[in-house]
Amino acid sequence: MLNFSSKNDVCGTCPIRNRAVCSKCDEDEQLVLDDLKYYRSYEAGQTVVWAGDKMDFVGSVVSGIATLSQTMEDGRTQMVGLLLPSDFVGRPGRDIAPYNVVATTNLMMCCFRKKPFENMMLDTPHIASRLLEMTLDELDAAREWMLLLGRKTAREKISSLIAILARRDASLASDPIKMPMTFDLPLTREAMADYLGLTLETVSRQVSALKREGIIELKGKRHVTIPNFQDLMNQTGDDVDGGAIA
Repeated sequence: MLNFSSKNDVCGTCPIRNRAVCSKCDEDEQLVLDDLKYYRSYEAGQTVVWAGDKMDFVGSVVSGIATLSQTMEDGRTQMVGLLLPSDFVGRPGRDIAPYNVVATTNLMMCCFRKKPFENMMLDTPHIASRLLEMTLDELDAAREWMLLLGRKTAREKISSLIAILARRDASLASDPIKMPMTFDLPLTREAMADYLGLTLETVSRQVSALKREGIIELKGKRHVTIPNFQDLMNQTGDDVDGGAIA
């Protein structure tokens, strides 16, 4: 896990700087945010906030992954999304958390007390503009998730999830995207099964098939190499060329 020892660590050195809510801030605005921020760490399995609880902070995921889930009256729980590095947690103007947020891996968050952050938004159009962009990205991700859960086969689900994680990992890097793409899978196969509504056996079988066919390469269970991203996208069931699906 990344180690940030002080609230005075400079925002410009942050690994999510180019995608976080502060990505459009100028130097003076960064300094203001630097005075407001503090870091919180959560262990894998620890709850960040329960749905219905008052949430007195907002913030960005710096490292690790968390899940968004909602519990029904009969106790059934549905996972509705993933929070990946640079994703924003909490909503300015909303006091109550709409979803359970639980750390899937060890999690580091850069947090701001909600009221000072809301006040800063009024005086800092760069933050408000970036938060709007992130909200629209989240809406697109939710629509993609609806398709993934509702219509895709097991193979398409696994391929889509790997592609989503690969794209996000590439977007956080400052270097141009190059082939092959290499990253560490942040989810266990058990977590992938839970997230996708599949059995562990199905996930393992589909991952093994993608490996056997050369779509992905695995070193251990987590280190993934994608020799050709287009080959992976061809397995997702998405209309990647914008034309009619055969």
